Amino acid sequence: MSSSLNKALLIGHLGKDPEIRYTADGSPVANFSLATNEFWVDKNGTRQERTEWHNIVAWTKLAELAKRYLTKGRQVYVEGRIRTREWDDREGNKRRTTEIVASTLVLLGSRAEGQELAAPVAATQRTSAEGEPGLAETAITDDDIPF
Repeated sequence: MSSSLNKALLIGHLGKDPEIRYTADGSPVANFSLATNEFWVDKNGTRQERTEWHNIVAWTKLAELAKRYLTKGRQVYVEGRIRTREWDDREGNKRRTTEIVASTLVLLGSRAEGQELAAPVAATQRTSAEGEPGLAETAITDDDIPF
């Protein structure tokens, strides 16, 4: 028997406000992009930077948290699993995307300019045994949010 692990841990800044939509059964799903930066000094001593963009998907309570608190530029810690989806677009072309399905979100940094958080807002979500994010349970309630 072999084992495997599919886990992504990211700290970055939102590229734009989350987009929220609802499934046919009314479950919220949030999509947002997260930028992570890599810095190094090249052989000439010049500082270099590379930005990597990650597509993040959050379901149910995590989607609601994203809708309520995440905005463009906000720093956030995201933990989740990597998933690649394929589909045919309207013209019949094969399309493919890789995304992080969030299981944990922790809001970092300040809430607004000059207004620091009393404590990070965090939420963790467990997916069902089938791995269906729409059937997930969460470990956060509105009472857990410190502001």
